Amino acid sequence: MADITVTLSGGESVAVPPGTTVQGALTSLLSNKQRKLTVAAKIGDVIADFTRPLHEDTVLVPIQIGSDEAHDILRHSTAHIMALAVRDIFGKDVKVAIGPAIENGFYYDFMRSEPFSPEDFEQIEQRMEELVRQALPFQRTEIASSDALKLFAAEEEKYKVELIEDLHTDAVSLYHVGEFTDLCRGPHLPNTSFIKAFKLLRVAGAYWRGDEKRDVLQRIYGTAFYDKKDLKKYLNALEEAKKRDHRRLGKELELFTIRDEIGPGLILWQPKGAQLRRLIEDFWKDEHYRHDYELLYTPHIARQDLWKTSGHLDFYSENMYAPMYIDEVEYQLKPMNCPFHIGVYNSQKRSYRELPVRWCELGTVYRYERAGALHGLLRVRGFTQDDAHIFCRPDQLEEEIIHILDLTLHILKSFGFSEYDIYLSTRPEKFVGSDENWEKATQALKLALEKKDLAFMVDPGEGVFYGPKIDIKIKDQLGRSWQCSTIQVDFNLPERFQMQYTGTDNTDHQPIMIHRALMGSLERFIGVLIEHYAGAFPLWFAPVQARILNITDDQLEYGEEVYKELRSAGLRIEKDLRNEKLTYKIREAQVAKIPYMLIIGEKEKTDRTVTVRQRDGENLPPMTIEEFVAKIAQEVKTGRGY
Repeated sequence: MADITVTLSGGESVAVPPGTTVQGALTSLLSNKQRKLTVAAKIGDVIADFTRPLHEDTVLVPIQIGSDEAHDILRHSTAHIMALAVRDIFGKDVKVAIGPAIENGFYYDFMRSEPFSPEDFEQIEQRMEELVRQALPFQRTEIASSDALKLFAAEEEKYKVELIEDLHTDAVSLYHVGEFTDLCRGPHLPNTSFIKAFKLLRVAGAYWRGDEKRDVLQRIYGTAFYDKKDLKKYLNALEEAKKRDHRRLGKELELFTIRDEIGPGLILWQPKGAQLRRLIEDFWKDEHYRHDYELLYTPHIARQDLWKTSGHLDFYSENMYAPMYIDEVEYQLKPMNCPFHIGVYNSQKRSYRELPVRWCELGTVYRYERAGALHGLLRVRGFTQDDAHIFCRPDQLEEEIIHILDLTLHILKSFGFSEYDIYLSTRPEKFVGSDENWEKATQALKLALEKKDLAFMVDPGEGVFYGPKIDIKIKDQLGRSWQCSTIQVDFNLPERFQMQYTGTDNTDHQPIMIHRALMGSLERFIGVLIEHYAGAFPLWFAPVQARILNITDDQLEYGEEVYKELRSAGLRIEKDLRNEKLTYKIREAQVAKIPYMLIIGEKEKTDRTVTVRQRDGENLPPMTIEEFVAKIAQEVKTGRGY
């Protein structure tokens, strides 16, 4: 049989016999140094491991250590080694479910009668180290689905049996490492010696296939790197993330609480959290007014027919709450604000001269989230979207998108976010509307990004059902990405709701609708802010700007005077006039992350001044009340970017 040609993406090629493996072909094409860095290869859109045989002319793209693909392969392989170690230690009474690579790590789900403990983690990691040193190969085989069913049924691996039955394929691929065999598409590392650094992190409960009515499994999370230094760096970052966890800080700083008797995923804002939220809301409203938006308020419920017209019942019903009956008519809690804004638009005849119309609302919506997905402020069931909808003519679309981008980046910068990734999300599999309108909308978003000279990546198929979108993922102090801002172009809802405006030709035309959120939701955005600043907020939106601390009871009266004067001046002020040591009160103010402490002793009382101490411990010269008020005003103005 004639040889086949295997070509590197760079152009080098070699002739090899059919059936030569990826590893065999790369041995002839790569230098020794390159081979040591290569763990797999991409064939078209498929990543193949070294054992994959080649039977036709092929172009190979080496997957090398340091790439995202290489990390995914490492972590998926480490998940299999963890499963093997668990089976070695605890026996086949432990049943295995799934074990994928995830962002920055991996997990594996197990069914076990006893919970995994920290001592178990130590034992599992020791066994994993032993397996890694054995350089065990990862071997791929393909077998008939019927044979795979018999294999896993004999092992009483019911989760694997269910997965195979749901695949509805004639054959499946299995991977073997040591005594462990798993249903898996791969790819995997050549052998376990490539696994250099790993750590098991935690265990959590997980429903089988995400279904709350199914078995509760134990999910062991871990991470892996090709270098121990990278692992150490990541673990240090995790420790820093724990310190910044908004759930812990939210409790310590008395910002918000979640109570079982109220309901999971429903936020109770405490006074300081409410103050923080008010400051953000006021800034948001003022900036929108400056950028020519008008404010709306809309109800929390509507007739179910509204959601039928909008298409939400067809495409979004699993995230909506059950209907309620009012006067024998079905109503539902709103998951979105957009149909209400359309209602305002349709309340009167519109002319082309009125467009664009820009309406914004801090509208509270309600969406069903599974209990296991709820996470502090970041994933809730009731939240306030910083929503806006723009209704414009086709000739205004690109300019409006640019206008939105400018406002979005201004708002994000004002809150301290200057790094972000931008994605252009295109048409998903389930969509409404014509191909022509989808193309127009996608091109308008693309051109706006290009005109603003903003780098972006295309995210295929991740648009919403009614239109393409721009997503902006901000990066915090730890370099983590957070999805907040989104801009969506919609030809669908204006058609569904028969929206019209009278054009220059005195006939009716359909406006284009732009959906837009800058923060995403106030709850999520505040959660991100807490973690970004570790609770030490900039002065302009700190819930408390300063706290008054007296040295002895002799300054009580003067302390009260200072408090009243600063509060009258509009400062967000607290007082701690307890009969406690000053060092103790300073420490408490620092833990509360209050920007300024105003210390009052006999000298300050006599001079009618305050000694100003910053939360980082630096002392400023004494100043009068008027001087301190002026200092705060200037710092707030600078912090807001005015």
